[in-house]
Order: sequence, then structure tokens, then C-alpha cells
Amino acid sequence: MTIPAQHSVPASPATSLRAGLSDGMTILVRNLLKLKHQPGQIAATFAFPLVSVVLFGYVFGSAIPIPGGGNYREYLMPGLFVMSSVFGVMGSLMVIAKDNGLGVMDRYRSMPMARSAVPFGQTAADLVIGAGGLAIMALCGLLFGWSAHNGVGATLAGFGIILLLQYSVSWVGVYLGALAKNEETAARIGPLIMPITMISNVFVPTDGMPPVLQVMADWNPVSAATAACRELFGNPGLPLAEDAAWPLQHPVLATLGWCVLLLVVFVPLAVRRFRNAGL
Repeated sequence: MTIPAQHSVPASPATSLRAGLSDGMTILVRNLLKLKHQPGQIAATFAFPLVSVVLFGYVFGSAIPIPGGGNYREYLMPGLFVMSSVFGVMGSLMVIAKDNGLGVMDRYRSMPMARSAVPFGQTAADLVIGAGGLAIMALCGLLFGWSAHNGVGATLAGFGIILLLQYSVSWVGVYLGALAKNEETAARIGPLIMPITMISNVFVPTDGMPPVLQVMADWNPVSAATAACRELFGNPGLPLAEDAAWPLQHPVLATLGWCVLLLVVFVPLAVRRFRNAGL
């Protein structure tokens, strides 16, 4: 008697998503447990907020006027929150690139796990680490004169926007890390992040910039997120001109739009990259 050949039934998208999220939790725990062997990264997480507030708040603070007046450190802190969240892209980029170079991805390839587990797990770990760093930076800000003035709800919304932005840009880092073959290649990509944060309203108002740079800064998602946090926290620095760029007039909506765009573009790209690589 001939036994008919059995063919595997492709998993449905819902099943694949559940498997990816479930296996991603394992990757999340693995990445968080690695921190106990990396005391330097933990120390940097604590030191960066303090150094940033002292360096930019006190060194630059006395020389930069704020539109409409106000304390420069209150103007600065929302920008530092956003800047630190955008720098989170380097964490995911370096971790994925390092695992590529060490052959960890080859080990994942041999395991019965969802191919989307690595990007889901890495971005979740970045979000947890980012939330801890944000809490430390907020405490430093409170110690040095920053505060939120619009109530608990608006304050939580501001921090929520920062974490959403960090989660969105971490997918960019995962995708770039999957393209990189090792840490050396990823390290060369890192300096490209700096201009994105500097050509913005994080440190200075955009009004005094040359026209081309002002347009770039006004439409920079970092500027939109910074303006959104200033609006939600009740901090100084919101644009006074009626002809300000649309993202600065509607910063919360603009930031949400940028986050959605980043997720729509880079989540499929990152997942496809890992699947095509057999990871």
C-alpha cells in the first residue's frame, strides 16, 4: 500500500506572530541577563544623564537665550530625554552586529525558534533598558531644577512618547545591525546618528539657523518629539511664530506619525532580513 506524502501546512500569520512574540520573550530575558556581565554598560547608563545635564545645562545654559524666557535646564531636559532615546538605536545596532560576528546567529539558526524572535526580543530589551535610563535621567533632571508642570496625565504621556520613539528607532538599529557583519562595521555607522540629534531644537531654537539647516531641523523627528515633550511637560521653548513649521505647531501628532512611519517601514524590513538570512 502506498502511503501518501505528508506536506507541512504553512503557519498562519497569527500563529507566526504568536510564535515570534513567545520566542522573543526568551531573547528578551537572555539580553537582560547579559547585563550582569557588562558592568560598564550599566555604569554608562547611570553616568550619561548626570554628565549631560551638567555639561549642557551649566556650560551652555548661561549663553543661550530661550524664546519667551525661562530656565535653560527646563528647556534642555525634554531634548536630552529625546536624544538619549534616539541614541538607543546604537544599542540594538551593536548587539545584533556583535552576535553576527560571534556566530550567535548561527546558533539561533539551528534552534527550533521563530525567525522573527530575534528582532522582537531585541527591541523589547531595548525598551526595558531605555525605560530604566529614562527614569534615571528624569531623577537627575529633578535634582538640577527641571520639573513637569501640566499634571500627572500629561507627564506620563510625554514619557510614553519618548519610549514609543525609542522603540521605533530600535527597529532601525536592529535592521542596520542585521546588515552589518560585525561590531567594527556597526561602529562606523554610529557617528551618523550624531547629526540627526544635533540638527534639531534639542540645544538651541531653530530660528537662528541658516535657512537650509532650519528646514532640516524643523522637520527632524527629534525636533518634533522634543517640542511634544516641552508641550506636555509645560517647559519653555515652544515656537512663538505663527508661521512655524507644521511639525512644531502640532508636535504630538507629528511625533506619533514619525513613530508609525518608522515601525511600518522597519519592522517588515528587519523581520524579512532575519528570515531571509535563516536566523
